Amino acid sequence: MGTQDVIDQIIQRVGGHENINKVWHCMTRLRFDLIDDSKIELREIKTLPGVLGAQLQSDQFQIIIGPKVNEWYESLQARFGQQIAEPAATNKGRKSLVSMFMDTVSGVFGPIVPAIAGAGMIKGLLAGLIALKVVSPKSDTVMIIDLIASGVFWFLPFFLAVSAAKIFKTNEYLAAAVAACLMYPTLIDAAKALAAHQPDAASVLWLMNAIPVSVFNYASSVIPVIFSVLALKYIHKWVDSIMPDVLKTVFTPTLTLFIGALAALVVIGPIGIWLGKGLALFIEGLFGISASFAGLVVGAIRPIAILTGMHHAMTPIALQNFSDRGYDMLMPMMFMANMAIAGATFAIWRLSKDRQDRTVTLSAAVSALLGITEPALFGVLTRYKKAFIAATIASSLASAFIAFFGVRLYGYILSSIFSLPAYIGPYFMFALSGVAIALVLSFVLTTWLVGREQKQQENARYAESVR
Repeated sequence: MGTQDVIDQIIQRVGGHENINKVWHCMTRLRFDLIDDSKIELREIKTLPGVLGAQLQSDQFQIIIGPKVNEWYESLQARFGQQIAEPAATNKGRKSLVSMFMDTVSGVFGPIVPAIAGAGMIKGLLAGLIALKVVSPKSDTVMIIDLIASGVFWFLPFFLAVSAAKIFKTNEYLAAAVAACLMYPTLIDAAKALAAHQPDAASVLWLMNAIPVSVFNYASSVIPVIFSVLALKYIHKWVDSIMPDVLKTVFTPTLTLFIGALAALVVIGPIGIWLGKGLALFIEGLFGISASFAGLVVGAIRPIAILTGMHHAMTPIALQNFSDRGYDMLMPMMFMANMAIAGATFAIWRLSKDRQDRTVTLSAAVSALLGITEPALFGVLTRYKKAFIAATIASSLASAFIAFFGVRLYGYILSSIFSLPAYIGPYFMFALSGVAIALVLSFVLTTWLVGREQKQQENARYAESVR
């Protein structure tokens, strides 16, 4: 049986085209959002050639393929053509906003995890070598390696735009064009000039002296581009519906790009940025109440802030603290969050039975330990919501612990395990204890929560097989 024959069998045994709402893939699995999960023929799918396993988890039906998942996904898409439509009704209850958000993020980031994981590992190792003074941060070698590692994160909006366009079923090249507008050098240079407090720097550019375009640096941003592509989908549908057939080829993409880019620049992008700025003001207010309380809250919101791309709003606060006070207590909390994320990801690696999945998860866990958490968050923890919750709890408690003892930094450094030498002094033992709390607690909680869920699923599958 060839791959295409197996694909046909999969479509048939998940209930046919009409039962499939959405399909995407991560590093090793095909992921289905189905209308009616009761139509899944689980045992038959597991016996198909090339299928390494299958499971229903977190309202997703997942078929484990391994390294050839992209090839299978392309065959699946070719078989679908344009036959998948958004259904009017479903037998499932409505998903919560959190589930919908997590599913969207995992769907968007899944295909680009290899690029993020590779760049993250390089960036983390480079940071470790610099922290240990093996290489000079001002050397040409560091400059070249850093551009290799940082390019993915700097131009992340382009990767996100293409991936989001596939998830939202809209034109990928128009989506990339909208991302290009957000990343155009004129806008980025204006934002840098504004940040440097240059007298002639404008905070707003004006289109036809009537439409304000706020000046922001969207490099590495997440939320603005994802929501801009979502808006682009509906803009494209609307423009295409009103455009005469004879004009569609030229004027549908023209109007779609113009309206979509304006929506991103004028409304969606600034909202995403201001949400981040609001988070920064909120954190400053927490420290005014109590450092321990601030640690509890900051530790809790840090993982979701990284997930949404709003974590960059915390960095200016830390830098201002260094300038005003000579020290900062916020960055140690970021450190605890990274260690908690690493601990939860190591637990998923330990629990995983798929060899390819274990390889990817281990790479993401090590990357998080080195201070780069995106591969772990986007590639692993968005797929295991209970692991994400465990990481959040551990991050919160570890941050509150170090805040209670006044752990602080006297200079900016990446939140990596290699950052520990920077804490040597009166607060070192408390920082070390905080790292242990974050790693161990997140590992144990994840093992308990996810392990129990896996056991329940295994028991349910066994009960089904003996019927």
